Amino acid sequence: MEEQKKYEHKLINGKIVAAEIRNNCASKVVRHRKETGKSPCLATVLVSDDSRSLNYIRMKHAQCHELGIITRHISLPITTTTATLVSTVETLSEDPDVHGIFLQYPLPAQINAYLAFNAIAPEKDVDGLTVHSFGTMAYGASGFQSCAAYGIMRLLATYGVNPKGSHAAVITQNPAFGNPMCMLLLAGGATVTYCQDRIQDLPNHTGKADIVVVAVNQPKLVRGAWIKKGAVVLDAGCNTGNIGDVDFHTAAVRASLIAPVPGGVGPVTIALLLEQTADAAIQQRWRAPFNNL
Repeated sequence: MEEQKKYEHKLINGKIVAAEIRNNCASKVVRHRKETGKSPCLATVLVSDDSRSLNYIRMKHAQCHELGIITRHISLPITTTTATLVSTVETLSEDPDVHGIFLQYPLPAQINAYLAFNAIAPEKDVDGLTVHSFGTMAYGASGFQSCAAYGIMRLLATYGVNPKGSHAAVITQNPAFGNPMCMLLLAGGATVTYCQDRIQDLPNHTGKADIVVVAVNQPKLVRGAWIKKGAVVLDAGCNTGNIGDVDFHTAAVRASLIAPVPGGVGPVTIALLLEQTADAAIQQRWRAPFNNL
């Protein structure tokens, strides 16, 4: 935290942006409750015994309750089959009292993640991870955004960073994050290099980028020497001890703007999940189907 204070003039403050989103979300929740007598409901599904994943769920529930969103949690054993998980998600999708569904990632190795996530009804995919949601993002149709990727775009817009004409590097092993992130940056006019963390000459690819986005969950993977002077750095990593994927101190020296861990991308991602849950409740009340591709 002391390092962050030293570079406060360069920080992208996700807490401020998240607070604005949460205020907007709270207004939607109040409106929905006045009109229907019910609160929006977010169902969370966890297939893991990992304490960190459980803490993520608890954090989301706590923020839901602060805004008046009710929650329902389904915890399944780590030995759960794909068929059982798909059946659970389909049941939630068919439940009219559930407005949004959040399936915690990563899933155990025996689970077919594609089938599990795509069992979520498009109108309840408030984390924006189904094939339908990806398609609507790609074509600008009606649908939900990937919360993490869209959160980064919101941060860029808030801090006056226009991707148009820039070169962006997205470093991740997770296609559920990387694919929508690249799509949104491309839609914003950027040229995008999609990098795996073990790609040959990663420092060279990163060093050419005006915008660097990292989500690998490897502490301090990206060194400051890899960062182009004046680049914008968005660290979406989450590691034990609140350490990001970017070596903050050395990167902050070279970056013009940097989203730190904690307090950068994370708060905005959660706030958008809650806002999209409120939006889902409103849309489902009026039976407003999403456009088909």
